[in-house]
Amino acid sequence: MDNELKQVVEQAQAEAAGVSDIPTLQALRAKYLGKKGPLAAFFARMKDVPADQRRAFGQSVNEARSQVEAIFQSAHEALEAKALAAKLERERVDITLPGHGPVTGTVHPYTKVVNLLTDFFVGQGYVVKDGPEVESDYFNFECLNIPADHPARDMQDSFFLEGGNLLRSHTSPVQARTMQDHTIELPFKIICPGKVYRRDNDATHSHQFGQIEGLCIGEDASLANLERTLTDMFKYLFGDKAEARFRPSFFPFTEPSIECDVSCFECHGKGCGLCKGSGWIEVLGAGMVNPDVFRLNGIDAEKYQGFAFGIGIDRMAMLLYGIDDIHRFYQDDLPFLKQFGKR
Repeated sequence: MDNELKQVVEQAQAEAAGVSDIPTLQALRAKYLGKKGPLAAFFARMKDVPADQRRAFGQSVNEARSQVEAIFQSAHEALEAKALAAKLERERVDITLPGHGPVTGTVHPYTKVVNLLTDFFVGQGYVVKDGPEVESDYFNFECLNIPADHPARDMQDSFFLEGGNLLRSHTSPVQARTMQDHTIELPFKIICPGKVYRRDNDATHSHQFGQIEGLCIGEDASLANLERTLTDMFKYLFGDKAEARFRPSFFPFTEPSIECDVSCFECHGKGCGLCKGSGWIEVLGAGMVNPDVFRLNGIDAEKYQGFAFGIGIDRMAMLLYGIDDIHRFYQDDLPFLKQFGKR
């Protein structure tokens, strides 16, 4: 028996010594130490060993297994060291070479879109407003017609903090704070750019992303005004050929509510991979402010009406610049960011 185990250890030693890469070594390790390996077969024979010999038999098999494991561990470390040495040799820096000149930074694509949209809306008479990113439940939900038991809260899947506050899940609280600010006279038009936070994570969603929400309140603000504003915005961003499409939807803080699509700027409505063959790309949600929101924030819903919209900054940048993954905005990838220096 000891001779058989010794042969297994020696064979493992010989084969491991001839391996030149880690994946092959891992496959070889599984061959010897896996459920169908030679050592497992020895353990399977335990039931046939006389009772007075089982202890010694088991110790011999365990010792052989430990030796084989040590062989593969040593071989793995040697291959890793060899790979590291090769990498260091490839990446060796000649410190006698002349230095580089100063590197000029570029504007981040996220910031480019914020600047574009801010320029557009300020040109339309809107005022930029800001607010805290750590919000109370009251401003984030309650005064926006989203009470504690409303299912719309589940859609936002928020990050709550100790004491009942949360990382804001939209920039709508800035709208509520503005409506409750008695130093600001009606009518008014505002936009609220900033970071928001939700528990999302895939190629088009991130736990952190940017929004620009807009609010227009007046005695005669209408859905027609909203549609014209958004249509002009699409043309400003995507060119004069851009068309807008509006579909009915639901949001607790607007009534009626609409989803807004822009005609695909790649295929111009013919259907392609970007628009999934529909000729349209879903961009944002909007609608007329729900009268209950006005009442919750101290505005006379009989005298005033208004419209609101929410634009995803990252999503708009992805469409404008052909970016395939929202996480690229937050990875500090300089070659990626340098592409936008002249755009």
